[in-house]
Amino acid sequence: MTAQPKRVRPLQAIDDQLIDAEIDSVPQPRVIAPPSTAARLLLGVSLVLIAFNLRPVFSSASALLPEIAQTFGLSTAAIGLLTTLPVVCLGAFSPLAPWLAQKIGTERTLLGVLALLMLGTALRSLNSVPLLFLGTALAGACIAVGNVLLPGLVKRDFPDKAALMTGCYTMALCAGAAAAAGFTLPIEHLLNGSAPAALGAWALPVFLVLLLWLPQAFWLSRRPKQSGFRVQALLRDRLAWQVTLFMGFQSALAYCVFGWLVPILRERGLYGITAGAVVSVSVMVQAGACLVIPHIAVRRPDQRAVVMMVLSSAVIALLGLLFAPLSTVWIWAILQGIGQGGLISVAMTIIVLRSPDAHVAAHLSGMAQCVGYLLAAIGPLIVGLLHSWTGSFSASAFLFILLGISAGIAGWGAGRSGQVKARTLEIEPQP
Repeated sequence: MTAQPKRVRPLQAIDDQLIDAEIDSVPQPRVIAPPSTAARLLLGVSLVLIAFNLRPVFSSASALLPEIAQTFGLSTAAIGLLTTLPVVCLGAFSPLAPWLAQKIGTERTLLGVLALLMLGTALRSLNSVPLLFLGTALAGACIAVGNVLLPGLVKRDFPDKAALMTGCYTMALCAGAAAAAGFTLPIEHLLNGSAPAALGAWALPVFLVLLLWLPQAFWLSRRPKQSGFRVQALLRDRLAWQVTLFMGFQSALAYCVFGWLVPILRERGLYGITAGAVVSVSVMVQAGACLVIPHIAVRRPDQRAVVMMVLSSAVIALLGLLFAPLSTVWIWAILQGIGQGGLISVAMTIIVLRSPDAHVAAHLSGMAQCVGYLLAAIGPLIVGLLHSWTGSFSASAFLFILLGISAGIAGWGAGRSGQVKARTLEIEPQP
């Protein structure tokens, strides 16, 4: 007897469009969340602390680029590759997250992410160029998986406090980046001027969170689930590609800031600790923008005006940080934080608004992060190459303008009212 083909039927759109790495699943009995307030508080604090550790790899290296170049004997081009490598990993490894979550569960996957992130960060403390790049790549791969898993876990387990937890999660991401930008150079001074040791010091907070998460990973872990849905025609949809390109070009601007803003300010004459503080303030302002801008965006019939507003703020501020008098640097840092934070938050909001159901939203998010982050890696790499060729960061202004124009074109299309044509099909095996 030959096997009967599986039947598929359209899945109706649902109202609660939450992006969850385990969303493509046949419904299974849910493990009830711990009933006690203390247990829920511990879970929430743990997730926020995990989010805090997903950004220091980027901004800690940025704060010490001159010292890293001197210690390891790296050229400007090699430094550019070092800042680009983790961004490439964000795109290359993010598709692994849903597969891992379905095989071993989200909680245990996050445990592995923390363990390998700690290892990758610690490898950067060894005075070895190959281990510096290997540790950076390993940490970037772990962050890619965590980026995909953590928002869905926050929204899944705190449906009654989704806004609060999402706000805390976003602020923790920004706080981690700001802390690494502001404190890595002082840590280097405390460690007798050892740049590798200062980079490796950020493995300590990862280790502490790993200890906190270890019992919860097995206590809360759910059974692996098998896919029962598939999304059709997403890669052929023009609007989906506009959303993806908008994510990529705005991310390229963001990682130029993470990777190069401290060196830009130091080259202009700011003391290293002051430059780190400027970037820290800018990143913390991003956190505030991430909380405010989505509320503005969802209240409008389309998001094109919001996209243009925050994009203009980000690009103009970057040019101000490059060329305006240093006495105005704090103004430009705040303006850049508003624009950059607004860009990432409106990009994530657009993913949900352009999706007809939660399954499409999950796949569109994966597409935007995978392709978008691979595209974003070009930004910091070109900044390094331009500095190597010209001996100055001034030429980066042309790149920032080009990225801004490209993000504007893609964002104008992605911000229009409407939804992608892709649809979710539920697979029904015949008896």
